[in-house]
Amino acid sequence: MVTEYPPIRIVSPPDFDPGTEQTSGSVRLAAVAPQRGIQSTLWGGLFEVEPGARTGIHHHGEQQTIAYVLSGLCEVRWGAKGEYAGHAKAGDFIHVPAFVPHMEINPSDFEAFRWVVVRSTSTPIVINLPDQTWP
Repeated sequence: MVTEYPPIRIVSPPDFDPGTEQTSGSVRLAAVAPQRGIQSTLWGGLFEVEPGARTGIHHHGEQQTIAYVLSGLCEVRWGAKGEYAGHAKAGDFIHVPAFVPHMEINPSDFEAFRWVVVRSTSTPIVINLPDQTWP
């Protein structure tokens, strides 16, 4: 009896797709996504913030996000007014619940931080909020 299985896909960095929703101050690259021809209930890719940069305030709608910090240091601010903050370094995991307004800040003057990101739906949701959302 022969069983048919869907193919396993390997996506290398030259094939990552920048054609995904973006937030100022950062770059998202899709690896596991419909635009890469991969049908999945999840989205996966890379996220990077350059030294000294910060993202705009945003949230991901109904999506939950799990990130693994590959390199660098980052501060994550969140809340109705950005009143909460946490710090993550290489080797840490980060969980961002659905609908939580947040921003990422790179405190380093020399090193970008990079995350592997997995989202709970196949197409990333990025809702950029006005800068004046937080004082």
